[in-house]
Amino acid sequence: MQRHAGLTSSVECLGGARVMVVGDVMLDRFVRGKVARISPEAPVPVLRNAHQEVMLGGAGNVVRNITALGGHVVLAGVLGNDDAGRHVKRLVAKDGQITSILQVDPARVTSEKSRFVADGHHLLRSDWDSEAPVAEEVHERLLAAAADHIDTVSAVILSDYAKGVLTPPVLRRLIDMARNASKPVIVDPKSADYALYRGATLVTPNRAELAIAVGYRPATTEDIVAAAEGLMRDHDIQSLLVTRSEEGMTLVCGDGLSVNVQAEAKEVFDVSGAGDTVVAVMAACLATGTNLSDAVQLANVAASLVVAKLGTAVVTPAEILHALAEQDDRANSDKVLTLSELQERIALWKRLGLKVGFTNGCFDLVHPGHVQLLAAARRECDRLIVGLNSDASVRRLKGPQRPIQEERSRAIVLAALASVDAVVLFEKDTPLELIQQVQPQVLIKGADYTIDQVVGGDFVQRNGGRVALVQLVPDQSTTRIAKRIQSAAG
Repeated sequence: MQRHAGLTSSVECLGGARVMVVGDVMLDRFVRGKVARISPEAPVPVLRNAHQEVMLGGAGNVVRNITALGGHVVLAGVLGNDDAGRHVKRLVAKDGQITSILQVDPARVTSEKSRFVADGHHLLRSDWDSEAPVAEEVHERLLAAAADHIDTVSAVILSDYAKGVLTPPVLRRLIDMARNASKPVIVDPKSADYALYRGATLVTPNRAELAIAVGYRPATTEDIVAAAEGLMRDHDIQSLLVTRSEEGMTLVCGDGLSVNVQAEAKEVFDVSGAGDTVVAVMAACLATGTNLSDAVQLANVAASLVVAKLGTAVVTPAEILHALAEQDDRANSDKVLTLSELQERIALWKRLGLKVGFTNGCFDLVHPGHVQLLAAARRECDRLIVGLNSDASVRRLKGPQRPIQEERSRAIVLAALASVDAVVLFEKDTPLELIQQVQPQVLIKGADYTIDQVVGGDFVQRNGGRVALVQLVPDQSTTRIAKRIQSAAG
């Protein structure tokens, strides 16, 4: 069965998320190239520039992640009156899923991070930041704009990079504004003083930030839970989600529930922005009614995908659904399914846009002809289901001496083939009823049939599918092999 079947509907709802993001908006610049020599002027590598990418960073990267999920964002922040600020505005204006309430403070410099990367390795990062505080009148304009839009969103993210936008008074007013409007508030914290986040729905520190906040380094999961519970109790915070890098995440809720999820990433290429992805997915989930426990499962999957990409990357719902399907496939090495289990899996495959194929047979002694038939059948579709005659069905069709192998053994052998994605038994003499329940897009049989002879062919074609006939290996049959075995035994 699918462990994550219940999460797929949550993923499909993410496009309905309406989220306000308030925080330090930056411009992220990645300059990528190759290093072939050392500079003669100083012992430093020379990066031969191949290309550069410019994108929204900081709180803007949270926005990118939400819009990649299909959601819509009201973006609030402060820019300088400079080239970087104008570039941020152009990027925002290009995205129809973003409503901008960005403010300009001419006294400030727009935050910009430039990363120089060679063959996937970071050589240097250059930061441009403003040391001047945000002017009070700019903060007031920002808060007024946020108040005007609070009723258009279902969740609020406060993305703090300590660049001067989310000052203690501004944090207090934003949290109170969201709570008064009954909107969940998700805080990506920078300060060690969690009194600033009093009243937040969810705060998402990493392990190091948690250690700074409590004044010691929690060593175990139990220590992390205890530290989180103390902060929540002292500062009226409903939940904490502690991200733990390769150890996964720990969610601690005020009702005593804690959820620990293991990291899913197979390969880690770049952790830049992974925390932004987690915050974005959690907020989108809360905005669309997903509970915290399910939300953290989805955020964990999304984080595993984004760290396998280069740069401050994003993930899409389709990628999350594929990852969930892969996890289920790994968790269910046995592909032999009941009809109800199969129908759940088919529903997921079809939501992923995968073409489902079906073939059937007794497959009593699997021989090269069967292997070629199934491989050819798999080439006709994205996922191949094999309908397998039960023992009783085989006896009626082939006689009392058959099958040679009982149904469970035959099913296990078929499931071991890479070309087969699912095996389901049927009791009838023909698979017509099963085909009607499965509703495949492709019905596959051997070329020793004609299309009009294929059971269920009419049904599949009436429903917009097709029948495919594939070539067979000559002189291969279970009956012939069984006779040779009997002759040898005699």
